[in-house]
Amino acid sequence: MKETLTIAPGMTADRKRNITQVITDYSKRLMGFIRKRVNNEADAEDILQDVFYQFIGNTQPIEQMTAWLFTVARNKIIDRQRKKRPEALEDLFGEEEGEESGLNWSEFLFDASDNPEKDYLRNLFWEELNNALNELPAEQKQVFILNELEGVPFKEIAEQTGETVNTLLSRKRYAVLHLRSRLSALKEELLNY
Repeated sequence: MKETLTIAPGMTADRKRNITQVITDYSKRLMGFIRKRVNNEADAEDILQDVFYQFIGNTQPIEQMTAWLFTVARNKIIDRQRKKRPEALEDLFGEEEGEESGLNWSEFLFDASDNPEKDYLRNLFWEELNNALNELPAEQKQVFILNELEGVPFKEIAEQTGETVNTLLSRKRYAVLHLRSRLSALKEELLNY
């Protein structure tokens, strides 16, 4: 790890020893777990550090340390993957369609290069997506935006809205079908551009 974890000076000696012992005992196993699921070493180190920061900041008792640490690591990996590659594009265009056309939608739409043509096409896509989202019933739009664009898990959305997870899944499915249909013309234009 590039940065070292620091333990707050106001912490008791026993707590510091406990934290140090947990980090020593679990670092190697957690890093192996993370490396298998992440593309590069720097990301793996960042995730491991995030796991231990969360552990150090945790004020609740942890009954099953191993399960807790590996669950946090898995969640951090998923969070990082969501940030890098939004699932919305895969749902809208499907991975197999992108592979057949030779166009990787994630790379294309989130490419940070200074290419005016790509900028125009990206803006066009996001404008069309917003227009298509505005055509959806409010409930479908809400669940799509919360889950796909903001990364909120269905379980949390269910708790917030009082709806069942199955209802939310169904609403999202209808939203994806509408968006896929609505954006198919734009897809063809982009592919033939």
